[in-house]
Amino acid sequence: MQDIHCPECKKAFKIDEAGYADIVKQVRDSEFTQQLNERLDIAEKEKINAVELAKQQATNEAQKKSAAKDAEIQDLKARLEAGDTSKQLAVSEAVKAVEKERDDLANRLRQAELEKKAASELAAANHSNQLQKTSAEKDKEIQHLKAVLSAKESEKTMSEISLKDKYETRINDLEDTIERLKDMKARLSTKMVGETLEQHCETEFNRIRPTAFPKSYFEKDNDARTGSKGDYIFRDKDENDIETVSIMFEMKNESDETATKKKNEDFLKELDKDRHEKNCE
Repeated sequence: MQDIHCPECKKAFKIDEAGYADIVKQVRDSEFTQQLNERLDIAEKEKINAVELAKQQATNEAQKKSAAKDAEIQDLKARLEAGDTSKQLAVSEAVKAVEKERDDLANRLRQAELEKKAASELAAANHSNQLQKTSAEKDKEIQHLKAVLSAKESEKTMSEISLKDKYETRINDLEDTIERLKDMKARLSTKMVGETLEQHCETEFNRIRPTAFPKSYFEKDNDARTGSKGDYIFRDKDENDIETVSIMFEMKNESDETATKKKNEDFLKELDKDRHEKNCE
């Protein structure tokens, strides 16, 4: 038996070891519950802050990616416009060169016809034999020049068609690339953005683990033996290695351009099932 003094009235009374142990247990349980509640409050506030920060950073990352895609699309549009200008310049230069050669041939043809006419007049005044010979030679040269001129016209047409086909193909390729990037941006899925959020949360937790959560566990749920699994599991233990809290996380996020919109409520039933299967509070 031990003497116990009341802290209020200072009166002493006796108590056996069982009663004393019960009083000590009540005091210890009360202090443990108070400390546990304080730690849970702190953990809840830190969790809220971490989630808000993760949301903000994930949103910023999605905005950066969207801005990068927009910049790439603008660059492709600029290249498309530049390609169209280059095509027009190339076609114009090719047409000018062929037209110049055609005009030169036309001038030579006119000159040959004038010479033929002069030769004919001269032959008429002199000898008919000489006239026939000179006329035949001029006719032959004229026919040759006409053939060359026709070939140049055909070459010009083929050159224009070839350049047009070349630049139209290039334009179509650039337009296809722009459409592909737009489609990729529009189809940026919730899963893709969610994985970015998972990586961020794991990195932030590991950064503060040594000081804030030295006995905590926060890792991917890789156990899919039941046919389903969550994303992350958090477990915390006290100094006696007794688990004090456990949480199952399902991480979802989406950008403004995500094609399929979801609400948190859409995932709660499956999350609750995973929580029970993995014995999380």
